[in-house]
Amino acid sequence: MAKGGVGAGSGAGALKRRDGSGVRTTQKSKDVRLSNITAAKGVADAVRTSLGPRGMDKMIEVKNGEVLITNDGATILQRMNVQHPAAKMLVDLSKSQDIEAGDGTTSVVVIAGALLSASLSLLDMGIHPTIISQGFQTALDKAVTVLSGMAVPVDLNDRETLLQAASTSLNSKVVSQYSSLLAPIAVDSVLRVKRADANSGGFSVDLNDVRTVKKVGGTIDDCELVDGLVLTQECARSAGGPTRISGAKVALCQFQISPPKTDVENSVVVQDYNSMDRILKEERQHLLQMVKKIKASGANVLLIQKSILRDAVTDLSLHFLAKVKIMVITDVERSEIEFISKSLGCTPVASVDALTADKLAKVDLVEEVTLSGEEKVVRLTGIQNAITPTSSILVRGSNNLVLDEAERSLHDALCVIRSLVRKQFMIAGGSAPEVEMAIKLAQYSKELSGMESHCVRAYADALEVVPYTLAENAGLSPVEIVTELRRRHALGEYNTGINVKKGRVTDILEENVKMPLLVIESAMRLATECVRLLLRIDDVVLCR
Repeated sequence: MAKGGVGAGSGAGALKRRDGSGVRTTQKSKDVRLSNITAAKGVADAVRTSLGPRGMDKMIEVKNGEVLITNDGATILQRMNVQHPAAKMLVDLSKSQDIEAGDGTTSVVVIAGALLSASLSLLDMGIHPTIISQGFQTALDKAVTVLSGMAVPVDLNDRETLLQAASTSLNSKVVSQYSSLLAPIAVDSVLRVKRADANSGGFSVDLNDVRTVKKVGGTIDDCELVDGLVLTQECARSAGGPTRISGAKVALCQFQISPPKTDVENSVVVQDYNSMDRILKEERQHLLQMVKKIKASGANVLLIQKSILRDAVTDLSLHFLAKVKIMVITDVERSEIEFISKSLGCTPVASVDALTADKLAKVDLVEEVTLSGEEKVVRLTGIQNAITPTSSILVRGSNNLVLDEAERSLHDALCVIRSLVRKQFMIAGGSAPEVEMAIKLAQYSKELSGMESHCVRAYADALEVVPYTLAENAGLSPVEIVTELRRRHALGEYNTGINVKKGRVTDILEENVKMPLLVIESAMRLATECVRLLLRIDDVVLCR
């Protein structure tokens, strides 16, 4: 019986296939592929209306009642309650694009959805999924070559070009009207933290070196790039301590300036007033000694980490610190310690006995600033010995919805500039690359023969979903726009794209609608890879 298994090509196994089990297996494979493709296309259709500068926004309500308003593809998909495994692959696809390039998270899903529709038509023609997969890979290789031919090199010293790329990314966001303010912030932040990469010979950017601080109040017009460090915590002023220190020496404290406490399992039992007086006297003496040690180290500004076991600093210790003119900022989150440490060039100290002058940061000015309204932040400017260059962006907005969307938009703009730093090539936007790839692939398909020609042609036709959707979302006639784009690109005008503001087809590069080559290249590779993976699935196995 073992010899008549799946691998048998004759005898009983062959008879079984003729009896109809092979037909059932083929039908099941078709049903599984259809189910996967339909589910994935459903996800693509859900975000398709958000594509482009005139794309619509989505209001997302989370189970806890939280509401988000965004048109960022990665955020929309991340919040969607997706159950089907194939649909989850498109959610992961958008997440991968967000990690790789930071922008193009909606485009990559829309392209994947169009390629899935094309593959469905090819499957209906009887073409085997493996042949379709190979054909799509051939088309991708040719498409990447076309993109490289369209790319324009970028000089990182050309600030105007970088601003245009950041503005193009921001123009499709809810905060698009503030792109002239946010684009320079994004460009300057990334250029400040870029470092030479010895491995590649170019530059690298770690966006963990850029910190976005949100503070409710004011408007997005009040957003700014802070030359130094900004903290949302306020100075502890209950004892009348200073709120402005020039020539500051900053200590980053991971210890508490409060009386010691027993372990959770233990307790101290006080039976008379004399014992209570002794305890209070000892606590007072303990705090006084701590403050003397801090003063002896030369520190005049303390950043104290938040503690969940006991008070990070007591009123009595604040009183002593105020007497010796030491500024205190409490409730610094543990997650912020690393960024503050490398921004200031100081070492976090876990014990007051370890606090010495060499572990302090030298800062020209530390002051508490009142923003528009009554909100306060602490600014540290003139940092002298930073370990690595960092940037702090202060984001303002009327409510948390606006703040969150402004932060997401800024993140996309930062990622666009990072992409340009990593791969210094720019390409036209406005769907010009997709149309050019479609034209060139259609011509290339005529050079091929057999099923591969059909697959490459279907791939080319699928790419036209991007200009079609852009035109549709902008309220233009998709058929007229795509036809005009085909005509202009056939004449060799490969930078021609959809000018949404003017409502017609123009040379989009002259209109300064540009994006990094890395964004579209990554989107094409990831979308094709995802579709090829889905095509090769012929069964779904449920496990306990």
